[in-house]
Order: sequence, then C-alpha cells, then structure tokens
Amino acid sequence: MKTIIILADGAADEPIAQLGNKTPLQAARKPYIDMLAAKGKSGELDTIPKGFKPGSEIANLSVLGYDVPKVFEGRGSLEAASMGVDILPGEMAMRCNLICIEDSKIKNHSAGHISSEEAAELIRFLDKELNDGKVSFYPGVSYRHLLKLKGGNKNIDCVAPHDVLGTPFEDVLIKAEVPEAQESADYLNKLIYKSQELLKDHLVNIKRIAEGKDPANSIWPWSPGYRPQMQTLQELFGVRSGSVISAVDLIMGIGVYAGLKQIHVEGATGLYDTNYEGKAEAAIEALKTDDFVYLHIEASDEAGHEGDYELKTKTIEYLDDRVVRHIYDATKDWSEPVTIAILPDHPTPCALRTHTSKPVPFLIYRSDAEAGADNVQAYDEFESPKGASGLLHGKEFMELLFSGK
Repeated sequence: MKTIIILADGAADEPIAQLGNKTPLQAARKPYIDMLAAKGKSGELDTIPKGFKPGSEIANLSVLGYDVPKVFEGRGSLEAASMGVDILPGEMAMRCNLICIEDSKIKNHSAGHISSEEAAELIRFLDKELNDGKVSFYPGVSYRHLLKLKGGNKNIDCVAPHDVLGTPFEDVLIKAEVPEAQESADYLNKLIYKSQELLKDHLVNIKRIAEGKDPANSIWPWSPGYRPQMQTLQELFGVRSGSVISAVDLIMGIGVYAGLKQIHVEGATGLYDTNYEGKAEAAIEALKTDDFVYLHIEASDEAGHEGDYELKTKTIEYLDDRVVRHIYDATKDWSEPVTIAILPDHPTPCALRTHTSKPVPFLIYRSDAEAGADNVQAYDEFESPKGASGLLHGKEFMELLFSGK
C-alpha cells in the first residue's frame, strides 16, 4: 500500500459574509477533493492537545501521530534539523522571525514576505554583529530563521508574532516563567532592541522602503526548546520508507526526526505562488519508490494570516487542480493500492488572522476500497464531520490511515 498525506496548512476557516456565509473550503471549486471525499471516508481530527497553543509545530506533530507532551521541544529545534544545524547539549534553539514594526507595533510577522536572499544577508549581518560566543543566527527561508543560545533556559513565555499583529511590541516581549529563566529573557529582549538599531539603516531595508515594501526592522525569537527525542514513523507505525515535501523548514525538520527523506522542489515558496505542479510531480515520483509521502502546502495558511479570503479560496482551488488532480490521475490505475488523505493541520480563520484549536476536517480515499464509505459528498468543515470516522484524537488518525479500513 502506498500512502500520501496532502497537508493543506491552515485551510479550515469559519463562514465569511463576503463568501455568502461560506468558508473558503465551501466556496472554492474543488471537484477532485470533493470526489475523493465522496469515494472515501471522512471525519474530524483534534490536532491540538490540551494546554498547547495551536501552532503548526504542535498540529503537524499530532497529525503524524506523535505524543506532543512527550516529544515537543520547541519549533526552533525542529527547524534546525531541516537546516542541518546540530543542537548540542546545553544549547537552546528558537525560531527567529524577521518582522516589520511600525509605530512601535508589530505590523506583520514576515517583513512583507521578504525574499530568502534579502533575509539571508540580514541574518548573516546580525550574526556578525551580535554573535558574542553565546548566541548565533542561521538563515532559513523568507522570514523564518534560527537562533541558538548557549545555556538558554526554555522556561520563558514567548508569543508567536502572527498571533499579536497590531500589538505594541513592548507589550509582548519575552518574560521569564521561573526565576532561573530571567537571565535568558533579559538577554533575548536586549537582542530584539539591538537588532532594531542595527537593521533600521541596513541597505537591504533602505532599498525595500524605496520600493514601497515593508522593512525587516526587528528580529522576533520564539518557541524555545532543546534537542527533541522522537521515534521514527517506522518505529511508531511500521513505515518502511518515506519522504517529506515542503517549503517550510519546520515541516522538513519534523520529517528528519520522523525518519523521512527531504525532497526540495525548485520554486516552492510557501506562498500562493508556490510551484504546485512541481510538488505534485515530486510526490508522484517519491510514491513510486517510497511507501509514504508527507506533502505539505503552506499557501492557505499564509492567506489566512493576511486575512485575504479571496486569496485563500484561490489557494484551495490551486490545491485541487494543480496538486490533487495530478496525484489522483497519476496513481488511480497503479497495480499497488494508493491511499490519499487530505486535511489541514489547524484552522487559520481570515477574520482572526491566526490559528485556532478547532478540530479539522479530513478525508481518506483508498483506491482499492468500494466507493461511498459514508454519505459525505463534499470536503469542508461542516460536511466532513458527518463522516463514518467521527472525531479522532492524536495518533488515532495515523492508526486509521495505515489500518487499511
């Protein structure tokens, strides 16, 4: 059996008045996804364990069947694995965004979706200026980067910048959760202020402002942790071979710890203009030799963070026509059965512009199963929960996926 999960990051939403009180999933024209729902089995998955915030790191670990409270060690440590950066004993890793601050408020979490080339120049500059033997910076993709801190204490309260858009940045600076972490909190906050002084007059930002773009005028470290201890998917579910495809270091890093091979697709951006066809073709090729593929598409999540319901609807239509259609058409007549699962990791409602913890709809289609496992005829937040699989939690989704039922 060949198995692929197509993860439509943040695709779930709430009804939107401008869409006739439909969600983007309901409003989008998605004949292939709806066809798979009609032929397969549907349900809901609770991806956010109690006590955790609905971040993509938490949700994707849950989708893949991990016991989050046992394995989670922060977003930065996962992204480090994708970047080939070792987290040594005594080191703490953190995601480090380049953000735009305007009038002392967090304008956006992405510095206007800065290019990877511009961002790398800024991160290398900051590492040269701020690396005192204790802290180091590593460039990633677009606004997503890595910070390592020797002797850092992870018991600090950090907020994700996409959760506090429009908030005065000084109101959401890092706070110590225990007295032993105060030194780390103070040190990181000083880095934020120093980065603002260093970045404001950098040539990259001067050029961006001249072009009418948002400057990357501050760093924002968050999601601290140490090196995680995770079993592979082979150890957990008997997955003999697998690959991960994504434009996002976080997902690639989870894949590394899960024992999956990284497949990098040229033109994969993590935005609406990503190389959908390239990702689909890479997934098809990987399925020819691997048992499992985790195909992650970020575009809908970014549209949700922008509050752009029209763009979010379009990204779902792109997913259907430029990814799902190609994968279904290429694999439907294979002699070996193919299972296709589609789901988001979490909702990213356009009205809120951030993640929520609501369960997400899923579908599982098996090429060797009789059509119509339940009466669901469309894939969305309201039809899918009526499916035969009901509401699942944690590893129950992966167990169902590999059960063949």
